[in-house]
Amino acid sequence: MWKFSIRRILIMIPQIILLSILIFMMAKMMPGDALSGLIDPNIDPATIEERREALGLNDPWHIQYADWVGGAITGDLGQSFRFKMDVTDIVGQRIVNTFWLSLATLIFTYLIAIPLGITSGRYNDSWLDQSITGYTYLGFATPLFIFALVMLWIFGFHFGWFPTSGSVSPGLEPGTVDYVISKIYHLILPALSLALITTVNTVQYLRSEIIDTKQKDFIITARSKGASESRVYNSHILRNSLLPIAAFFGFEITGLIGGTIFVEQIFGYPGMGQLFLESIMIRDYTVVTAVVLLFGIASILGALLSDIILSLVDPRIRIK
Repeated sequence: MWKFSIRRILIMIPQIILLSILIFMMAKMMPGDALSGLIDPNIDPATIEERREALGLNDPWHIQYADWVGGAITGDLGQSFRFKMDVTDIVGQRIVNTFWLSLATLIFTYLIAIPLGITSGRYNDSWLDQSITGYTYLGFATPLFIFALVMLWIFGFHFGWFPTSGSVSPGLEPGTVDYVISKIYHLILPALSLALITTVNTVQYLRSEIIDTKQKDFIITARSKGASESRVYNSHILRNSLLPIAAFFGFEITGLIGGTIFVEQIFGYPGMGQLFLESIMIRDYTVVTAVVLLFGIASILGALLSDIILSLVDPRIRIK
């Protein structure tokens, strides 16, 4: 187990290096550079050239890449021309909101998916199973941004049950009970909107696992020995069907990254996704490269977590 984990971590290192190179090269190919938004383009060209030289923008790409990576390792991701502050500070403010949104979405996802998947798999081909399967088909066919807009209009604007923007009500002091309640209240609708769409994969997978497990030889043997139906399901079918779901926990985290980008923008939730889209629109490349790098590392770590959990669930499995 330890050898497998160390091997996967060692494989992750060149993946992160390759990811950083691709992000840096794509940023270099975009129009403009880190200086574009910091100064007035109408000033003396000689002054602009002096600033470019001072910032190292005329250096060869590999030297600029080494400086960028060195800064990222030490926590210096550059400065945002929009916010006029360090990117590290901006990301530090936003990443907390995205973390809580992702955590709430995961909780909602499993609270919804596991009961529906178990019910659909146990009573397959019944009207209940057909209803749940219909919900998953509808979820597969519905774009997330359309569903989020509908949820926002119905429960935010029409009924007014939830806030329509922000992560906390203004004027509340951090650390107070009212502040925590307001944070949770602002989380519910965007997290639930994202969970209701992302949960369909888990429901379908769990349903298929249960149906497949019911036909295994050891299940037939358990029934032939006179085991009760509840014991067969609880001790054999569910236990074997739920283990693979745990193994895909890391991939759920990876899938949330794309979802939070749209949801945060639609609900005006100040997280990493909203910061990413806003920075693209105003060409704040320093912020864009930092956010893409963090999202990419999070995806790699999610895949690593899934591989480790999978090896714990079934020691026979070793991903090379």
